[in-house]
Amino acid sequence: MSPHDGPLGESTDGEADRPRPRSRIQKRNRARILDAALDVFSAQGFRGSTLDQIADGAGMSKPNVLYYFDGKEAIHVSLLNALMDRWLDPLRTLQDTDAPLDALMDYVHAKLDMSFTMPRESRLFASEVLQGAPRMSPHLESGLRPLLDEKCALIGGWMAAGRIARTDPRHLVFSIWAVTQHYADFEAQVRVLDDGPVRKAAEAHVDTLFRRLLTP
Repeated sequence: MSPHDGPLGESTDGEADRPRPRSRIQKRNRARILDAALDVFSAQGFRGSTLDQIADGAGMSKPNVLYYFDGKEAIHVSLLNALMDRWLDPLRTLQDTDAPLDALMDYVHAKLDMSFTMPRESRLFASEVLQGAPRMSPHLESGLRPLLDEKCALIGGWMAAGRIARTDPRHLVFSIWAVTQHYADFEAQVRVLDDGPVRKAAEAHVDTLFRRLLTP
C-alpha cells in the first residue's frame, strides 16, 4: 500500500482533480456510514452526535469514516440532500388531473406511508428545521420553495374552479405535513398513548379528515 493509499487501498493522489467512479466497496462503506449516521442524528440531533458514535454504529474506525467524508457536517448534509430529494417526490408527482380530490388524497397517504416507513428520515429533517435549518436553508429556498409555489398554484386553480373545497393551498400542504409527520416525529409519544393498530387507525383518520375538508 503506497503512502497515498486510502484505508482500503484506493489511491488518493489527485482525487480532487480527477474524480473517479466509486468501487462497490466504497459505495457499500458509504452506505454503512450514512445508515449509521441516520440512526445517530435522528436520535441525538446534529449537536448531540459525534463521529465516534457514527463510526461505532457503522462498525468502522473513525479514520476510516473520515476517509469517506470530511467530517460530521459533510455526513449530515449528504443525508439531508438525499432526504430532501426523496421527501419531495410525492409532491412532484401531483399533477393536473380530472380527479383532483383523489390526487390530493394519494399525496396525503403517500406522506403518511413515508412517516411509517421512514421515521428516522422524518426526525432528521425535523431536527434540522428546529435548529433553524442552518445547513438546509439554501435547499429549502432553491428546491422546496419553487416546487411548493408551483403546486399551490395548481391546487388554487382546482379550488377556483370549484373542483375541491376552498381553503388556503399553502396552509393545506403545511397541515398535511404536520398531521402525517407527527406519527414519525412523535412516534414514542404515539406508541405510549395508543396501543392499538396505530397505522390502520391513522390511515382511516387522515383520509376522513382531509377528504371532508376538500370535498366541495
